[in-house]
Parts: sequence; structure tokens; C-alpha cells
Amino acid sequence: MSSPIPSTSTPSPSTSTCGGTSSEWLRISPLAKLATHSRFFLTLRSQEGEYHSLILFRLTPGQLPENGSDQDAGSPQSLRDQIYVMEANCPHLGADMSHAEIEECDTGFVAVCPWHRYDFDLKTGHSETGLKACTYATEIREDGGAEYIYVEPPTGGRNWRLVEFRPVSEEFADPPPPPPDLSHLSISSPEPKEPEPLVPIENPPSTLIQWAVLILNTPDPMLKVQRTRHAVHLFRTGQLKSIGHRSSKAPRPPDVPPREDTYARNIVDPGKMARRKNRAVMLHALANIEQWAIDLAWDIIARYGPSHPDLPPAFFADFTKMALDESKHFSLLTARLAALSPSTPYGSLPVHAGLWESARVTFPSLRARLAIIHLVHEARGLDVNPGTIEKFRRAGDLESVRVLETIHHDEVTHVTTGHRWFTWICAKQGVDPVQTFREEVRKGWRGDVKGPFNAEDREKAGLTPDFYENLRGEMESEWEKEKGTQATLSVGY
Repeated sequence: MSSPIPSTSTPSPSTSTCGGTSSEWLRISPLAKLATHSRFFLTLRSQEGEYHSLILFRLTPGQLPENGSDQDAGSPQSLRDQIYVMEANCPHLGADMSHAEIEECDTGFVAVCPWHRYDFDLKTGHSETGLKACTYATEIREDGGAEYIYVEPPTGGRNWRLVEFRPVSEEFADPPPPPPDLSHLSISSPEPKEPEPLVPIENPPSTLIQWAVLILNTPDPMLKVQRTRHAVHLFRTGQLKSIGHRSSKAPRPPDVPPREDTYARNIVDPGKMARRKNRAVMLHALANIEQWAIDLAWDIIARYGPSHPDLPPAFFADFTKMALDESKHFSLLTARLAALSPSTPYGSLPVHAGLWESARVTFPSLRARLAIIHLVHEARGLDVNPGTIEKFRRAGDLESVRVLETIHHDEVTHVTTGHRWFTWICAKQGVDPVQTFREEVRKGWRGDVKGPFNAEDREKAGLTPDFYENLRGEMESEWEKEKGTQATLSVGY
């Protein structure tokens, strides 16, 4: 890619290049959990609100030198020998290192950046180019009869805490699952059409911004999911020419992403939506929200990237990860809907576009977008998701419960991403994030920011009560003016 874009003994100082001197190491995960995947995202946040993104690499047996042992690759001793932690972005130009190649050299193992092939020693962070990446020492400690992986905190900041820990993607699962078949999960167009290719034959996208606009203009939700997966893979593996946000020829996103006629005919005003009465209707409504959420993740890249050339690659890495998550959520929900109610395929019930209508208010401002969509709508999802999960649990639908719990876990990280970049832009502008958020809500939201609040998960994501308590938006919609009533957009997200 062109320029954009009982414990083991304490490790020796050479195993850490940016770790702090604090004795308060961070407990990350039970050691056994690392056997499921070979790469994990870690996001840390300090008491002062500073974020650090890290990658944990667990080397697979095929990457380790032959030792003549028949030791199980998932055994505790084998896992101890395989674990390395380094910063998530290349110190050269900020490339996402989650898909770095791991190669063996004379001194050990190196992670090779997918953009420009810069290599960094996994223990020391040193590169033959003269650059140096931050690496972090790890320890295995026993706690309550189980072994846990601990990582030293970064330098600077106080009271670091882990706010995200999850696998990079199913590509690094052991073993990786086959790609799902999505063809049967939605209603078909009444008139058969020639299937659209994954990559357009004419003028195929070569930058991330071009892919974002193409996906936004893709009406078929299943193709939207497939193109999202493909584009994120190209971005992570350095196969795109650039991010493209600094180009004067960057394409513009649509005001409203198109929907296939079959879906468009079922779009109604939020106020006309009937109350959700059964599980199929609820799953259908949630899948609709996730389809819009895919678009919103790509829209924040395409709409604001060109107008903010100072956005670092980590911003695009975070929101492509979010787009991939939303695609996963949509696929999980539509698959569950198909299994639960084959007569109710996705697209067959009324849906609304309330989430996108709320986003349109924020078009002039990235700061407003982060506040309204990610710190109000998505944070509201953290409040209502546990109740929704409990409804499915009471119905004995444990498969749907597992799906919804996966989604809820991911959504906490999405609010974390919103908070990270909202506080980043506030710092750039020299304004207080709490007061600025409250002002954005007053201008871009209507009615109360309603509880009850899931304070625990909100706090995990960085939203302390001073952000959202006793807060009311003062914006009035055209729909409200016509109806003379207070709109209550409860989109569950």
C-alpha cells in the first residue's frame, strides 16, 4: 500500500520496549482462551482517557522452530512459548498490524507490516529499517487455580485498564470456519437479475474510500456483506493503493444508501412501526438496524475522511473493523431468522430508516456524528440489549441468546471506538469532551437521553455518568412538527 494509508520469571528488559514501570500489570485473559485463535485485539485506556491499541500474537505450531517434542500446541507450556504483544499500528505510516506476516529470522521472530514490508522483532520491536515498534512483556500467573496472561502497562498514564479483548477475525481461528452461504437468508427480487460481481469489472476500486462508496451504493444486503469482508481484507493485507482520503478525486457517498425495491417498499416511518410481538419480528428488526449500521461504518470513512486529511490510519482501521462486525451481526441475525422462521425471510416485514435519518442531521460534522450515532444510539443499545437477551432466554431460545450476547459484546467496543475518536477530535480542537458532547446532543438529538442506563458497560466504553445523565436534546424534527408529538426513536441501537 502506498503512503496513505505461580508466575513465570519476570521477563528481561529486552522483552519490553514501551512498557511502564508500574507494578500493576494488566490481567488479560485465561491462558486457555488463547488456544481458540492466533491473534487478538487489545485496547487499553488510562484514567486520563488515553488509548493504546495492541495486538497479541500466539504463534501457531507451524511457525515455531522444531524442538523434537510432541507437546500439544494448546498446552500451557506451549502457549507460554508462543505469546507476544506489540503495538497495533506500524510506526512507519500507521498500518494495521493485525494481519502482519510472521517470519523467523536469526534473532527470533518478526512481524512484517503488510503495507511496506517493514519487519519488527516481536520481542524487542527493533527493525532493520531503524524504526522501532513498542512491544510489551507478558507473564503467566496463577490465580484461583487457573492460569492467566498478564501484560505490562504502557508508559505514561495511570490506572490502565483493558476495555477490549477479542480475536482479530475468524481467519485466525483454529481451525478457521468455511465461509457462510448467505444466498438463502433474504427474499428474492420478483424479477431475476444477473448477479453482480463481488468486484466490479469496470473501474474496480483501488482505495479504501472508493470501496466505502461502492459498498454504500450496493442495494443487495448480502452483496454488501460480502463486499465489506473483501474490502476489509484488502485493506488489512496491504492490497489497496491507499486509503484515498487525501485525494482531490475521492468519490462522495450517497445521501441515502439505496435499497432493493423489495426492501424499499417495506420502509415506514418509525412512529408507524408496530410493537415487536414475537421473536421473528424482533430478529428482523435487529437485522435491519445492523444493515444500516454497516452503511454508517462505511459512511463515516467516506464522508469525513476527505474533509479531515489529518485522520490517522488507526481511525480507518477502527471503523473498517466496525463495518466487519456489523456485517457479522447482520449475517448472524438473518441466519437465525431463517432457522427460526423460514416463512419470514429478511426483507419480508416492515422496517424503518430511523438510524440513517438521525445520522443525516450530523452530515456537516464528524464530531456530531461520533456523538449522536456512536455515543447516543449505540450507547442506548448497551442499555436495552440485556433486556432483549432476557426475553429470548425466557423463551428458551438459547441459540438467539448466543447471537445477541456476541453482538452486545461487540457493541461495547463500538461505543469505545466512538469515545476514543470523539475525545481525540475534542483534544485537537482544544475543547472539553463532556461539555462538548452534551452540547452536540442538545443540537442534534430530540427529547431526553433516556434511561435506565447500563452504567457498567457504558463506563467500560468510557462514558461516565457526567456525559449522559440529565441530558435532553432540543432538536425538533419535521415529522414532530407535523404530528405535534414527541418522537421517541427506540431503534435498539
